[in-house]
Amino acid sequence: MATLLLTRPLASSQRFAAQLRQRLGDVPMMISPLLQIDPVGRAPDLAGARAVIFTSQNALLAVAEGQGMPCYAVGSATADAARAAGFDPIAVERNAEDLFQRIMADHPSGPLLHLHGRHARGRLAERLTDAGIETREEVVYEQRETPLSTVAETLLRGEQTVIVPLFSPRSAKIFARQHVGQAPLFIAAMSDAVIEALGTLPVRRVERAQTPDATAMIAAIERLMAAG
Repeated sequence: MATLLLTRPLASSQRFAAQLRQRLGDVPMMISPLLQIDPVGRAPDLAGARAVIFTSQNALLAVAEGQGMPCYAVGSATADAARAAGFDPIAVERNAEDLFQRIMADHPSGPLLHLHGRHARGRLAERLTDAGIETREEVVYEQRETPLSTVAETLLRGEQTVIVPLFSPRSAKIFARQHVGQAPLFIAAMSDAVIEALGTLPVRRVERAQTPDATAMIAAIERLMAAG
């Protein structure tokens, strides 16, 4: 049977592992994060913002009590974390593009504040500001590269199929660079950009998520498991 190798930051991998077990049962699984989340700088100043945008719950590691402040969130897990931190999620969407469209439809009076990691994609604050919704942004955490564990390298040097879900082009590039061994490699990719970032990595099969969210990624993993 194939083994799933989860490479997201530890907390995210643990949450995704729980989702996988709920959907797929007790499948072989290993966690070896390729990124570590570290807050940077001081806690952000929320004064003056009408609402905060959280596209990842990692940003909540850097903020103090929300005191009922409205927020927009990507994903139910991020919304739950924001609520636990004292924020009031007024809209929850499955990905950043859907959240952009929701904010555009709401057209709130700014300024809004987008808190994100150093390696953010999508130019959300810039696009909203260009569309007339004043939005500033602040980097509140760093995603630092970490090496594959020795156990993960042993798995990749084996003979059994390894399924690796990859959620971002950066994580795909890091995995391709750190990859070792000759185990049959199946990739579940969040997007075409993730597939492109794999470069010349020797992959037996790739399944692209039909939509950029965790549910679709699990469905892609199911297809890979059936194929393997």
